[in-house]
Amino acid sequence: MNSLLKRQIRKYLSQDLASDKNLKQFLYAVNNSYINFDEQFSMQQRAMGISSEELFDANQQLRQESLAQQEVIDKLKRVIETLKFYELPEQQNTDNLDLDGLKLVDFIDNQTKEIIQINKQREKLLDELAYQNQELSDYAHMVSHDLKSPLRSIDSLTSWLKEDYEDKLDIAGKENLKLIRNNVEKMDLLINGILEYSTIGKTKVEFYIVDVDKVIEDVKDIINIPDHISIIKKLRLPNIKGNKYRLQQLFQNLITNAINYNDKTKGFIEIGFEDQHDFWQFYVKDNGKGIDEAYFEKIFKTFQKLENNPESTGIGLSIVNKIVDIFGGKIWLESNVGIGTTFYFTLKKEPHGTT
Repeated sequence: MNSLLKRQIRKYLSQDLASDKNLKQFLYAVNNSYINFDEQFSMQQRAMGISSEELFDANQQLRQESLAQQEVIDKLKRVIETLKFYELPEQQNTDNLDLDGLKLVDFIDNQTKEIIQINKQREKLLDELAYQNQELSDYAHMVSHDLKSPLRSIDSLTSWLKEDYEDKLDIAGKENLKLIRNNVEKMDLLINGILEYSTIGKTKVEFYIVDVDKVIEDVKDIINIPDHISIIKKLRLPNIKGNKYRLQQLFQNLITNAINYNDKTKGFIEIGFEDQHDFWQFYVKDNGKGIDEAYFEKIFKTFQKLENNPESTGIGLSIVNKIVDIFGGKIWLESNVGIGTTFYFTLKKEPHGTT
């Protein structure tokens, strides 16, 4: 028996009881009870410790599961916010949606099915549009080819008439023949413009390093620049990754447009650029008639002209717009009527799909 316990028991017993032989058996019983209680108490302590650890682990697991569920709910909420792009009905906005349980799952499922259906319809429309564009392109080639042949014949006939009947034609007759040939030339330019416009973007464009400064010099040699108009480059233009033919088309149309709509006795066309990280930004500035802001978007549409200028086909800026798009850039303008216009456009330094 624990010595302290035995001492305490004997302390409070009388002398005759303390010397009683039967006390020994009593003390033995008390000792066994004490040992049994101590063991049970230790077992309870161990059990409580084990239970406490299990409860702590269970609590931690529940906490993690709760956080995971909250993350799922947050993601679903973001999905619903994304679905706003598809114009949910007013009664199904994210503020009054039930975000609990199966109702949320059903909502997401329904919206997903609708999005899949919308995408299928969109793909079908894109396929139909691609087919129609191809038919239009084929039709443009066919019509252009069929028109060019009679135009050449008309041009040849008027040329023969002028040569064979030079002495018999009066001034009015000669003017009429000249008018016919001018219109034939204009029609030829229009057909070429339609062909160019229809082919841009149809075939893969090869990109390589191009000297833009040399492109401008080539353009100056090709087009007719009146004596009263000068082309200015304040800086040497850069070498960029591009396609020489398309870049020549781009600058040629912008410069020709600036020439055709310049009404000043001393006109100028200034060409410059800026390095803007992922893009080259160019500009073509003139001191011509200027353009009213109401027509800024209209002029980039096919066959749109601000005035009946015989030198313009109404397709040049449409071609420019398509070429800039191929280069992954954009085009815009600033203009003041009577003062002049500046066309700005950007070209990606690394055009998409470069080879």
